[in-house]
Amino acid sequence: MSIFENTYDVIVVGGGHAGSEAAAASANLGAKTLLITMNLQNIAQMSCNPAMGGIAKGQIVREIDALGGYSGIVSDKSAIQFKMLNKSKGPAMWSPRVQSDRMRFAEEWRLMLEQTENLDFFQDMVNGLIVEDGVISGVKTTLGLTIKSRSVVLTAGTFLNGLIHIGDKNFGGGRAGESASIGITEDLVKFGFKSGRMKTGTPPRVDGRSLDYSKMTEQPGDDIPEKFSYTNITKPLSLQRSCYMTYTSQEVHDLLRTGFDRSPMFNGRIKSVGPRYCPSIEDKIDRFATKDRHQLFIEPEGWNTVEVYVNGFSTSLPEDIQAKALRKVAGFEHVRFFRFGYAIEYDYFPPTQLTHTLETKLVQNLFFAGQINGTTGYEEAAAQGLMAGINAALKIQEKAPFLLKRNEAYIGVLIDDLITKGTEEPYRMFTSRAEYRTLLRQDNADLRLTPLSFKLGLASQERMNRVLEKQEKTDAFVAYLRETSIKPEDANPILSNKESAVIAQSMKMFKIAARPQIDFNDVRQFPGVNDFIIDNNIDNEIVEQAEIHVKYAGYIEKEKNNADKLNRLENIFIPSDFDYHKVKSLSHEAREKLSTIQPTSISQASRISGVSPSDVSVLLVYLGR
Repeated sequence: MSIFENTYDVIVVGGGHAGSEAAAASANLGAKTLLITMNLQNIAQMSCNPAMGGIAKGQIVREIDALGGYSGIVSDKSAIQFKMLNKSKGPAMWSPRVQSDRMRFAEEWRLMLEQTENLDFFQDMVNGLIVEDGVISGVKTTLGLTIKSRSVVLTAGTFLNGLIHIGDKNFGGGRAGESASIGITEDLVKFGFKSGRMKTGTPPRVDGRSLDYSKMTEQPGDDIPEKFSYTNITKPLSLQRSCYMTYTSQEVHDLLRTGFDRSPMFNGRIKSVGPRYCPSIEDKIDRFATKDRHQLFIEPEGWNTVEVYVNGFSTSLPEDIQAKALRKVAGFEHVRFFRFGYAIEYDYFPPTQLTHTLETKLVQNLFFAGQINGTTGYEEAAAQGLMAGINAALKIQEKAPFLLKRNEAYIGVLIDDLITKGTEEPYRMFTSRAEYRTLLRQDNADLRLTPLSFKLGLASQERMNRVLEKQEKTDAFVAYLRETSIKPEDANPILSNKESAVIAQSMKMFKIAARPQIDFNDVRQFPGVNDFIIDNNIDNEIVEQAEIHVKYAGYIEKEKNNADKLNRLENIFIPSDFDYHKVKSLSHEAREKLSTIQPTSISQASRISGVSPSDVSVLLVYLGR
């Protein structure tokens, strides 16, 4: 008899950001879930920088929270600094980011998961998969155990045949101090999956007591910090820790160059592809040879620890070169190292082998999430974990899958990009990847996604009530501005002060509020506005919503119209057994790409690289459209 009494509904392999969200989501949907990880003390470990959010990534964390995931709540509870990035740009670009307490982040995740019903834990390494007649039925572990399950979510991170490099040295490992995972890749290849290798790197961690911060520029948090979660479980920070900024120099670059021939990330010893948008310090010096300095951000690892993360100094150079060069950076003259930077190579599986639910095409009920799909970043991993966990639970419950379109969420863009276009380098989300980014703002993720999550059963009635109240109050405030006029004698002093054209007759407040020179601090000075805000209990979040709606109404409407056109193509479905090789009018490249990816709709087909507009027209004709 197995030590596990029953077959699990969902087994999640790996306890990183993807695995943690996957386990929480499936368990919260009522699926009996087992989270298996090599070390239960390292659940949701921040392997790289101690931060969550950032450009486009902050939008993803807000979306995860709106869908009932845990990342936003954990980030708020463990934050030591909050910043809203890109505030000088339009609201589509605003991106929340927190500096995190690394130890508290992992602890909060562990505690939240332990309080989640339907979720069990087991510490062991999975080294094999059990597949019967093309359907996953369980996993095998290094202890020789067989654990049965109706579905499996693989979230192996950088652990699949992981190989760590520091200079000339290399050794197996999935993260510093932790062993690599062996056996899963070999099984998947045996089942017919195609695999590849990717690489990434991490900077050194140093002793903050050995740094001279007086030689650096202080980087404080926002004066009025916000938070990630839309719930009232968390509160904005009342106290924050500063980060600091310093620079490399030509002397530092010259010292680093002396080790280039011993840097495996740079000298070609590592053949796999690294993240283009987070290059090593070696790559930056080589690619931007005319720059005589690069920024380094000095990030504390928590409230009380002295460990510091040197953001911008990712490297696989030998340790002696790292030490010599870093000691020439202003403020680092006497630096002491906790650990050196290193590079890591690992296996991934091109994500074109998945469907939109993140289920594999070759093996039923097997789902991939996180870096196994070629992504980089905690936020991208967590988003995939959430969606894979949801869909694994729904699949075994024989319910309709949960999918997000490109005009509904950054998460929808992320997954569609991965399975439609694939990736040959670590994929990172940017606002530029989202064609509907004015719709997909960080401030309205709850309005967009909580109704969908509530329908699923993940979001509570309380959450739904908060969303309805936010929408109703925003609509009421905008309607008030549309319907209420302001006289010239009340408006003109404000307009003159802001160098905006004065008015000769009464005008609706909405039209004046929409002017670029006028902000909502000015609008509050209009007669009756403050009284309306107070009488209707309108908070700053709703005022911000109303301001965005007023100022960007035209852009928002245009994107909605474009999204409607896209959705019409999304609703023209392609049969799963469609034989593209029979359609001779398609280009050769289109036939090959379409046959490999097997798009589910004309819209998805149109986004495949190598499929031209004329190929799409041919498909439309062939499908009787």
